Amino acid sequence: MSNAPVTRKHASTLRGGSLPKWSPWAIAAGSVAVGAGIGLAAGLDSKVQWGLISAILFVLGTFFAATRVEGRRQAKDRVATSLVWVCFIVALVPLVSLIWETVKRGVAVFDTYFLSHSMGVVPDAQPGGGIYHAIIGTLEQVGIASLIAVPIGVLTAIYLVEYGRGGLAKAVTFFVDVMTGIPSIVAGLFVLSFWILILDMGYSGFAGAMALSILMMPVVVRSTEEMLKLVPNELREASLALGIPKWRTIIKVVLPTSIGGIITGVMLAVARITGETAPVLLLVWGTGYINNNPFDGPQASLPLYIFQQYGAGNPASTDRAWAAALALILFVMILNMGARAIARWKAPKTGR
Repeated sequence: MSNAPVTRKHASTLRGGSLPKWSPWAIAAGSVAVGAGIGLAAGLDSKVQWGLISAILFVLGTFFAATRVEGRRQAKDRVATSLVWVCFIVALVPLVSLIWETVKRGVAVFDTYFLSHSMGVVPDAQPGGGIYHAIIGTLEQVGIASLIAVPIGVLTAIYLVEYGRGGLAKAVTFFVDVMTGIPSIVAGLFVLSFWILILDMGYSGFAGAMALSILMMPVVVRSTEEMLKLVPNELREASLALGIPKWRTIIKVVLPTSIGGIITGVMLAVARITGETAPVLLLVWGTGYINNNPFDGPQASLPLYIFQQYGAGNPASTDRAWAAALALILFVMILNMGARAIARWKAPKTGR
């Protein structure tokens, strides 16, 4: 027998060809360049049309490049990923455009004077004035609405997840679903007919807060309910096995585990009602003066202030409307960042 070594001419491998990591960026850059060229050649003035052409070319380019190098199966996966990115960018463009336009127009009068003064005796057609009275009204109305809606919503969600059985739970679920689809004007008309017309309590920030709480409640219930359902049953069973009562298990185990998601859901509900105009227009009535008492007399709010100033239709009021819109966006952003910080702080610690 010969002892000569056997030489392998070709090494076997299970891996096929693969596109380099920079290929999506290269395909995207080429698609944008070709899309812009097609737009210029076709005389298309809208940059949106250029973007749509570039998006189509990006997906097609990704498919053909991946098919040639990696095969049809991997190409389908890359096309799906490309479609997700395209949809994300398409959804992001209006948001970025809105924020950019608001910032560009709002900074004209957005300063400390604007934030620390009310309209008072300033006519809508004259420059000056500010949103101090509207900020106070928004903070008080949203705060009162949250004090009403959050405890009721969280307790309702706890009942549905932890205790809800039978006809009562089905009825509560049905009414929560109905409330989710209620238009804001209907909530305002309900409070208007009962609180102001029947009980004759008058226009006030509290009346607007009650309508806002109606809109906020189903969002809190649904978000809290979903977060409570994500808590593993093993945690509940382990607590109950130690002889701990169910109510204490909910307070000490279930709620701390899901507190991050609950706070996020509450902030989503707050963000929804912060920009509502119709209930405030019906119930709060609006004023250019400072009213620190939400239970007595008309009161301003940022959405109503924006609506009234933009409706005035003159350059000074339009500038104030854009600046107030910028303040409203910043207000919601600060609330969301604060909620994320609280959720991270209160979330259960993981790891060692």
